[in-house]
Amino acid sequence: MRVVRLVSELRSLLAPARQAGLTIGLVPTMGALHDGHLSLVARAREQCDVVVASLFVNPAQFNERSDLERYPRAERRDAELAAAAGTDVLFAPSVEEVYPAGFATAVEVFGLTDRLEGAARGSEHFRGVATVVTKLLCMTMPDVAYFGQKDAQQVLVIRRLVADLNLPVRIETRPTVREPDGLAMSSRNALLDPEQRARALALSAALNAARELAGAGERSAATLLDVARETMLSQGVRPEYLALVEPDTLEPMDRLTGEGLLAVAARLGAVRLIDNAILHPTPASTPSQPLTGETNATCNV
Repeated sequence: MRVVRLVSELRSLLAPARQAGLTIGLVPTMGALHDGHLSLVARAREQCDVVVASLFVNPAQFNERSDLERYPRAERRDAELAAAAGTDVLFAPSVEEVYPAGFATAVEVFGLTDRLEGAARGSEHFRGVATVVTKLLCMTMPDVAYFGQKDAQQVLVIRRLVADLNLPVRIETRPTVREPDGLAMSSRNALLDPEQRARALALSAALNAARELAGAGERSAATLLDVARETMLSQGVRPEYLALVEPDTLEPMDRLTGEGLLAVAARLGAVRLIDNAILHPTPASTPSQPLTGETNATCNV
């Protein structure tokens, strides 16, 4: 695996592969790699001739300086994991390389970014996400870019910007990878103390409770949200937001007449976690499967 830090190095390294007609896959990450990231690398390895993983903690998408400073960083470990998973090129640029002196451009997607994470974290968050992802796609020029379903709103925003800007890349979304007890894998999980880690299971428990109720025939969004909220509160966790929305538009749903995205965010001390699940209006005879590491249900940068 080659580690490069300059855009010029990245382009020079990928030029022969592109000229030979080889397919290039990109896995954008902010480091602190876990099995969720590595599942994206594995998928890219299956589909592409050349796999690039980026490693960049993007300051532009953090609305809290303390969150940026606290975000876990372990480049040597990340490089070892990325190489073992099949990465060919690790792109680890500096902040100055991504945002050079005089940088004065931003990419912004409207509508999809106004709610959920956008409402909670402010418009700057998704502006930062959209800008850095656009830059990474332009720097790498991949055929396919891979993202995790845990960041469902982020994936919708990226799909929108790719379509609107006619960027020649396919966006593939992969299922959320979970710990055996159901907690969605996240780089921030490492920041939880043992007591917070135990309470963090309230997020997946809430999603499971709503999925089971939907599977039993409940269609009222208010009722589904109530059971999810009460499940969290019973475990000492208050949601920052909890919403049942259309999976493609994020518009609020009154009734579960088709698939619905149940999205949740909560704070455990200073650590903020998000999770989501797709609710299906399935017949009562079809049992819902719990969100666990074993089922790896479709529910990362």
